Amino acid sequence: MGKLIYAMNVTLDGFIETPDHDLSWGTVDDELHAWFSDRMRDLGASLYGRKLYEVMAPYWPTAESDPDATPAMLEFARVWNATPRFVFSNTLTDVQHNSRLVSGDVAAVLKKVRSEFDSDLEVGSANLASQFIERGLVDVYQLVVHPVSIGRGTPFFPPLASPLRLHLTETKRFESGVVALTYVRA
Repeated sequence: MGKLIYAMNVTLDGFIETPDHDLSWGTVDDELHAWFSDRMRDLGASLYGRKLYEVMAPYWPTAESDPDATPAMLEFARVWNATPRFVFSNTLTDVQHNSRLVSGDVAAVLKKVRSEFDSDLEVGSANLASQFIERGLVDVYQLVVHPVSIGRGTPFFPPLASPLRLHLTETKRFESGVVALTYVRA
């Protein structure tokens, strides 16, 4: 059985988005797009919350029509489009682009997804990830830390009842000053 990986872009002060859900604080250049593409190639599937799906789905399926898309962005689009997604939502009625709509207990859905995919799975969306974290289901945490502080917003980690002990297993520094930190549960 593969690992469940929680990976997101995050600010130095631990937020994934501003209070008004803005993501423009991030520096996602070609080097970072290539890194994300390499990671995603090895995944069996991605688990998305509604908000992340609504951010990603309007652009990546049509990225090839964007005249400003770089080769690294186009490669990310190809990998993103090929990766199956499970979108957790109680409000959406339909999803597209290699995605399946799911709802219910996250542990039960994860068990079903793991029965279909032996390789690693990735969870995106802080709200969805918090449900997996609270149940002790996340195996790997990948924080892609951008050199910016926004002061408040949606935190990467949910409020925890007890400390979450982690062990650093990998670091990757990008020319932009972004640093990817990979942790496993200690």
